[in-house]
Amino acid sequence: MSRALDLAGLRRFGFLTLAGYSMIAVSNAIEALRMANRVGDAPVYEWEIVTMDGAGVPASNGLALHPVVVAADARPFDVLFVCGGVDVRAATGRALLAWLRRQAREGVALGALCTGTFALAEAGLLRGYRCAIHWENLSSIREEFPEIDISDDLFVIDRDRLTCTGGSVPLDMMLRIIAARFGPARARAVSAQFILDRSRTGDEVQPVPALADAPPALARALRLIEKDIDRPLRIADIAAAARLSVRQLERLFRRHTGATPAAYLVAARLDRARRLLRQTVMPVTDIGIACGFVSAAHFSTAYRSRFGCAPREERKVRAAPAPSLHPHPSPG
Repeated sequence: MSRALDLAGLRRFGFLTLAGYSMIAVSNAIEALRMANRVGDAPVYEWEIVTMDGAGVPASNGLALHPVVVAADARPFDVLFVCGGVDVRAATGRALLAWLRRQAREGVALGALCTGTFALAEAGLLRGYRCAIHWENLSSIREEFPEIDISDDLFVIDRDRLTCTGGSVPLDMMLRIIAARFGPARARAVSAQFILDRSRTGDEVQPVPALADAPPALARALRLIEKDIDRPLRIADIAAAARLSVRQLERLFRRHTGATPAAYLVAARLDRARRLLRQTVMPVTDIGIACGFVSAAHFSTAYRSRFGCAPREERKVRAAPAPSLHPHPSPG
């Protein structure tokens, strides 16, 4: 049974690093704890890097954190964070999932950084919880685990589950934990050491690159495309959401994306399909439907036109670099 978590009582942290994990996410979390100890009267927080076999695991940048402890030999943690990164599915095996389930049975609070949320979901440890994951994996985890409440928020603390997106956001989550124990003054002192002008709250929606610098009307249109990408969308519907005429919408898209609304919509669907092909084991036909294509033939033809291979061939190159974050139609 899930339990309320006393953030002020957290003292001992474990970071289970999976192959290809995000170094920046883990470093931000640990550095917040280190600095909280440094600016205080006495060290309170302690942490350990954990791996399944006790060997250092390379992060996505090729570096590995040391020292590490073997998962089976680690002393109990107040909270254990699963630290993911690229190709988290390949880094999540049966032994790891079984160990995570055992931690949950023993009452350890569980968390995730970046794509580590996938491992908790795969282990069945997020049912009935709200959780967060890096925006690049939002669509795939929502398709694969529809029973889980997956949020767009930067981080989510829901009872004894603490899930967080990647990059610098783990620092914000740790500041929340530090403030719960020591008060906002200590959290501000940590922020000052890192030259942060403010800490972000968990319920802020994580920014999507396509929306970062978009004018308000374009942002409204792009949100509708993101939200209803699996449904038939008329350009008139998108224009209405943007509060523009169709002609105004077309001018806006050409000015800021270099594409018509229709071409952008198709490109956005294909980019999402590519992520689903690389990040999930969903059948190809289901992926086409989930991305708004009305037939397998239409999906395959459009995919080959944009990426130069059929959807079924895509899975043979899952380790290739991720697609552009800003969808555009193929040249010509």
